[in-house]
Amino acid sequence: MLNLLKSWLKNSLMAILLVTIFLGINTAVWTPSSNAALPSGNAITDGRALLRYALPIDNKPVRELQASLEDISNQLRANKRWGAVSKDLSKASRILDKPSQILTSVPEEHQPQAETWINELKSGVAKVQELAQTKNKEQVLIERGKLLNLVSLLEESMVKEFPFEVPEEYSNLPQLKGRATIAIKTNKGDLTVVVDGYSAPVTAGNFVDLVQRGFYNGLEFTRSEESYVLQTGDPPGKEQGFIDPTTGKYRAIPLEILVEGDKEPTYGITLEDAGRYLDMPVLPFSSFGALAMARPESEVDGGSSQVFFFLFEPELTPAGRNLLDGRYSVFGYLIEGKDILDTLKAGDKIESATVVQGIENLVEPQST
Repeated sequence: MLNLLKSWLKNSLMAILLVTIFLGINTAVWTPSSNAALPSGNAITDGRALLRYALPIDNKPVRELQASLEDISNQLRANKRWGAVSKDLSKASRILDKPSQILTSVPEEHQPQAETWINELKSGVAKVQELAQTKNKEQVLIERGKLLNLVSLLEESMVKEFPFEVPEEYSNLPQLKGRATIAIKTNKGDLTVVVDGYSAPVTAGNFVDLVQRGFYNGLEFTRSEESYVLQTGDPPGKEQGFIDPTTGKYRAIPLEILVEGDKEPTYGITLEDAGRYLDMPVLPFSSFGALAMARPESEVDGGSSQVFFFLFEPELTPAGRNLLDGRYSVFGYLIEGKDILDTLKAGDKIESATVVQGIENLVEPQST
């Protein structure tokens, strides 16, 4: 009876939390809930994997290589299916045995380095195959991570140019034409995020510009909700966003969402208001530490400096279609520091934020 009561209480609390999230999206995440259904299939919940898939490249073999290596983690979580792991590794090995199919998408000047990465991948896959024979789960996952880092480098080398033109009306705003890595030091430890200008150049560019200005240094986290959001970026004083010293005006950032299959982002309208209820963003809210732009409830283009980390909890906000997808601009993901992010609360502080890679991709605003 006690176990039944505990189960009932857990389910009841879960239902209450779900209703609370559906009805209580306010302050940073103000808009009403979506009526869209969850799509079929397993959503990707790893930030690094989402960043890989968001790259503007078109090479089927390297995507199949990536998928095979990523699937290893899924199989090891599902009762350690070592037979399926072996199949994934065999497929990866077959793909790497035909390097020309991968290299065809790599610019000529990057091909020597790409060939080196492919050779490292070949030897790395062979090593993991040996580890899989001994069913050493921990070491297999460690080596798999190393292989996927090489795949990331290989895929990044395939990007030839920025994939679209940002609308001229946003030329007065900073833009990130590529990616950047940000190191964030907090009073509880360090975080590392990668922001993606390929999918959200204006939103990511604004953030990188503010980091470069030192805007976030010393700011507190102003809102925290367990298993939901952690928000920062509200400057001291009456202003709720960044006031550009060159214009003396509030810098407003448009809602910017790149949808899967689209060639460029949608600006200034939520996917729900656009009638695109089932369309999925390239950068979804399906990973712990998704980084997004906060904005006023009634102003889709009213974001500025306030941003929030999404504290993904699969039982409360299912991956694949939750309340925030299509309403708020995700522009990056946490790649290191999950345990630290999980401990941060309102009142904790950002000691410093620094661009450690990719500052060359920042395009300064054009004078108007």
